[in-house]
Amino acid sequence: MTGPFTITFARGFGTGGKEIASRVARELGIHCYENRILTLASQLSGLDQELFVEVDEKIRQHSGFSAFLAGLPRSRKYISREEPFSGDEKLFEYQKEIIENLNETESCCIVGKCANDILRHRDNVLSVYIEAPRDYCIRRTMDNMPVSREVAEATIEKTDRYRAEYYSFYTGGKSWTDPVAYDLTINSARMGIEGSVQLILAALKIRGFIE
Repeated sequence: MTGPFTITFARGFGTGGKEIASRVARELGIHCYENRILTLASQLSGLDQELFVEVDEKIRQHSGFSAFLAGLPRSRKYISREEPFSGDEKLFEYQKEIIENLNETESCCIVGKCANDILRHRDNVLSVYIEAPRDYCIRRTMDNMPVSREVAEATIEKTDRYRAEYYSFYTGGKSWTDPVAYDLTINSARMGIEGSVQLILAALKIRGFIE
């Protein structure tokens, strides 16, 4: 295949999904985008990046995500850049435009941001979901943060619940963990970090994205 391709990553907290994405990008010599999409979105909109970060963090830290979303406007039409910034739906629209543009212009890895759903109708995409048993995620979180088992478990539960509700809201009720939504689902506890990287590289070869 000639031309750019995109690898999207969805991952449970503590699975090592972000590390896997970074390693895949490093192996291929391409960029890995996650929080950098906020920077690109702020440049696109002409707004201060702190506004995007503030909205993003407001949602992440909110104890009742569903209740918070209930108070937001539900319009799905594209939001004009002439309008004042007023909520996270504007953030998502700018991020969506960035993701679509990246897919068309450069080969890259994109972590989170509903990228697999945004690009679901495009042929130059490999969508990956990384998951692992809860105990593995807890132990990995305890080692990496580091925190107690109780804090690790609570962090995983809160973060994964946020990701699931965020994904459902912006995809019209779809399930974040539905394997049918992805080309490749990997158990990182079974495959290991390096094994997961090699599996993704093999899938890229099968798809004809790399030689």
